[in-house]
Amino acid sequence: MSTQTTIAPDVSAEIGRWLAYLGSERRMSPKTLEAYERDVGQFLAFLAEHLGGAPGLKALAKLTPADVRAFMASRRGEGAGNRTLMRGLAGTRSFARFLERNGKGKVGALAAIRTPKLPRSLPKPLAVKDARRMTDTDLREGETCAPWIVARDAAVLGLLYGSGLRIAEALSLTRGQAPLPNTGDAITVTGKGNKARMVPVLPQVAQLIADYIELCPVDLPADGPLFVGARGGPLLPRIVQLAMARLRGAMGLPDSATPHALRHSFATHLLARGGDLRSIQELLGHASLSTTQIYTAVDSERLLEVYATAHPRA
Repeated sequence: MSTQTTIAPDVSAEIGRWLAYLGSERRMSPKTLEAYERDVGQFLAFLAEHLGGAPGLKALAKLTPADVRAFMASRRGEGAGNRTLMRGLAGTRSFARFLERNGKGKVGALAAIRTPKLPRSLPKPLAVKDARRMTDTDLREGETCAPWIVARDAAVLGLLYGSGLRIAEALSLTRGQAPLPNTGDAITVTGKGNKARMVPVLPQVAQLIADYIELCPVDLPADGPLFVGARGGPLLPRIVQLAMARLRGAMGLPDSATPHALRHSFATHLLARGGDLRSIQELLGHASLSTTQIYTAVDSERLLEVYATAHPRA
């Protein structure tokens, strides 16, 4: 069924206003907007078939919980798991709240349905010694890539572990933002929701960045990306992931040792050394303290492992 026949004109107009609001007022990224639009489109496409025609605003207000459950059952039949369903409902509910706030009707059926539960999985940090070795360029001896690329990867991974950055945050830095030795011990990064925060930079990491810049054969203008690919364009996350995979293989680490695991390691190791949750929350750029609290469970799990292996009566 085509998009034209699954979305009524009055609903389509409101979707446009909703996406414009999310982009301008909520400052959501284009990829998030694309995902939300796709999720609402899937819901409306199902309803068009389920109800025998594209529902308008009045029809949406008359939906029942049984209609929403039928949609979820249909998505499960297509192979969607709980995480996919949860994300899809989040986007659809956001649209429903927008309609209600703007006097276009209340889609109460969406609020009456419970969000699918996700199994709780704890972050898997690296051991301290392994996290520190990720920037050891000697581990990549024998590779055919140029020395400046090895230095670049070490600098990026150093930022992920040393400053707790997301990979997108590290790759969004410009040459003008580069933290270099003796030029300051902190930088400002822009994270999720376009929220800026200040993060510390260790002297060792600043030196890794300086080594990369010195070796890099590509011109790096102040307003251009700090980290570039082999052809001079912005460095892609996938390239960093592949570099991490090679290091993982060289060190015999599990598949859970990803670039994002270095951010988990940053938080877990700070907590283990006495860092307080509020400070770690600020450093990570978490909007909610509950998101940061998961690292307390990680640290407790590590302590229990130590107890189980070291206590004479364990």
